[in-house]
Amino acid sequence: MKIILASASPRRRELLEQIGVQFTVQPAKGEEKTGAATPEETVKRLSEQKAKEVAALQKGGDVVVIGADTIVSYDNKILGKPKDEEDAFRMLSMLQGKKHEVYTGVTLLLLVNGEKRKIVFAEKTEVFMYTMTEREIRDYIKTGEPLDKAGAYGIQGKCAAFIEKISGDYNNVVGLPVSRIYQELLQLGIDILHIS
Repeated sequence: MKIILASASPRRRELLEQIGVQFTVQPAKGEEKTGAATPEETVKRLSEQKAKEVAALQKGGDVVVIGADTIVSYDNKILGKPKDEEDAFRMLSMLQGKKHEVYTGVTLLLLVNGEKRKIVFAEKTEVFMYTMTEREIRDYIKTGEPLDKAGAYGIQGKCAAFIEKISGDYNNVVGLPVSRIYQELLQLGIDILHIS
């Protein structure tokens, strides 16, 4: 069985490699569109768009396509990737000393024995940040790390020094709730850790 990650995210690749999954990467390239009202619905729809795009390119055989999207939400508002350093500063300032949520939507499209199955879910993790000084925020932005990350920070990078605690799955915040993916597929009789 072939497993395809429909994402170019190096963090998602690292998480699948970390648990020993053999997979290929085929990033979705389509425009991300959603009219969803909530952060949870937004990530579910975006993950499904990505998985469907890549699944449509497959030419037979047993395949599991993993589509995923991660967003940061504060006060039910979605914080995407910052447009520039000032936007990153605005986002990071907003999150200081407060709790926010990270949602990862996952779609698993299974094309097995000519049968199609779909699992769509969203995982939510609460993140609590310590208060950063203006200087600490500016110094962090100068690293360039926050400029390509939703919410303008990466928990697995230098910003880890300012994460007070999380409630939920750490891997979800990094970008892929691999344990939940494994469990969902296992319930369908697909053990992605032991596919040859």
